[in-house]
Parts: sequence; C-alpha cells; structure tokens
Amino acid sequence: MSPGAGQAPGLPRSVLADTVLERLTLLYPTAADPVRARSAAAYMKHVAPFLGIPTPRRRALSRSVLAGTARPAEPDCAAIALRCWALPEREYQYFAIDYLRRRVAHCSSGFVPVLRRLVTTVPWWDTVDVLAAHVAGPLVAADPELRRTMDEWIEDDDLWIVRTALLHQLRFKEATDARRLLGYCLRRADHPDFFIRKAIGWALREYARTDPEAVRDFVDSARDRLAPLSVREATKHL
Repeated sequence: MSPGAGQAPGLPRSVLADTVLERLTLLYPTAADPVRARSAAAYMKHVAPFLGIPTPRRRALSRSVLAGTARPAEPDCAAIALRCWALPEREYQYFAIDYLRRRVAHCSSGFVPVLRRLVTTVPWWDTVDVLAAHVAGPLVAADPELRRTMDEWIEDDDLWIVRTALLHQLRFKEATDARRLLGYCLRRADHPDFFIRKAIGWALREYARTDPEAVRDFVDSARDRLAPLSVREATKHL
C-alpha cells in the first residue's frame, strides 16, 4: 500500500486498515467540491483543509468503503483512526470518528494513548467533542479504572484534553458520576479559555436533564466561581 493511502511511517500495520484506506482515498475524492471545501474550511477557522463533501454523501461513500469488511480488533481501530488523522482533509478524520463510535466496544483501556493522540492532533471542537462523548465515555463506562485517567486529564495543560474530561459523561444520564462531574467543573471554573467555560456549562446543562435540582443547587452555590458563560449554558433549560 502506498503512503498516499495513509500508510505513513510509524503508523500501525493492519491488513484491514490497508483495505479501508485504499477504498477511502479512492472514493472520497470523487465527491470533492472545491467551493464547499473553501466554505467548510472557513467555518472551521481553517484548522484543516476540506474535500467539501456533504455529510449525507460522505456517509453513503463510507458505507461503500466498509462494505464486506471484517470486524475490527483494537489494533485495526487504532490503525484506521491514526492513518485517517495522517491525511490532510478533515473528512478523513470524520470517517475515523464515525468508525470508532460504532466500534468502540472492540477497544479496551489500551486504546487511551491512541485516543489522546487523536484529541490533541489537529484539535477542534468538531472532532474532540465526538471523541469525548462517543469514544472516551464508552471506554470509561466499560472500565471504571479509567476514571483515574480522566482525573489526570482534567488537570492537563492541553485545553482539548481538559474538554474531553469535562464532556466524557455527556451520554451517561443516570449513570453519571455527579461528584466527579461537579468536581471537575469547580476545578476548571477559572480556566480562561472559551472552550473550557463552554464545556462546563454544556456538561452541567446535559446533566440537568437527569437531575435538574442538583445542577440548580450546584450553580447557586458556585455562581461566584463559575464564569458567566458557564452559568448561562448550565441554566439554559432550568
């Protein structure tokens, strides 16, 4: 397989990834739209170039890419994701995220170093938020020992790692570790970055769907520590 299909030096070897990336890099460019690509790149603050493929069309192509492929093992998931991240256009990373969120059950706590690499490479909310809720979250739910990893991530210097820790319980509902969630929000309440303050509010707003009284009481007690943005987001539906 040629490096043009994602087999860059140092990336994991996987026969399944060879097949997937060969098909992917053949099919996706056929749907490229330069005008839409420029618009998408501008909307995403030029964090990465785009092919300009609308989401419905991209997902239809993805189904063709994956037709008849084998069930992956964890190394295959790592190889596919990292090879997609090695390609410049953002749609390849979207493919990897869609792939992971549907196959995260095939991954263990050993996938966390790969997850961290994905979160911190070409990071922006469009990839990080899905990785947080649909990859980090299920990994923690499957292995509660990973809560200690999230405890480390909430203290990290990288804002996207912190955002991942804040958002990983978004889909937990009644299974939310409320003490941990509220503690995380307090520990990073004074963070200066918009994306952290927004994430605090979002995490609280989502938990308010499950326990509105707990969130209301928390915001009331911590209002002097929380940023106004965090308070607005947390109480939007209370």
